[in-house]
Amino acid sequence: MELFAAIVLFVSALFNVVAWPRFFKRVSGDPRARDSAGKPTAFYRVHAVLLGIAIAIAAASVFAGILLLSS
Repeated sequence: MELFAAIVLFVSALFNVVAWPRFFKRVSGDPRARDSAGKPTAFYRVHAVLLGIAIAIAAASVFAGILLLSS
C-alpha cells in the first residue's frame, strides 16, 4: 500500500511540475496580465502565487513519497 501511495504522490508532483509552468506561460502572455503601463495586474499575481503553491506541493509530494519508500 505504501508503494501505491508513493507512486500517486510522484505522479501528482510530476503533473504539477509539467502542467503549471506551461499554464503560467499562457497566463503571462494574456492581455489581462499587464496593465497599459506594463505593470503586472492582480490576474498575473494571483496566478504567480498559484504556480508557487503548486510547485511547493510538488516538492512536498516528492519528499513524502521518498519518506514512504524509505520506511
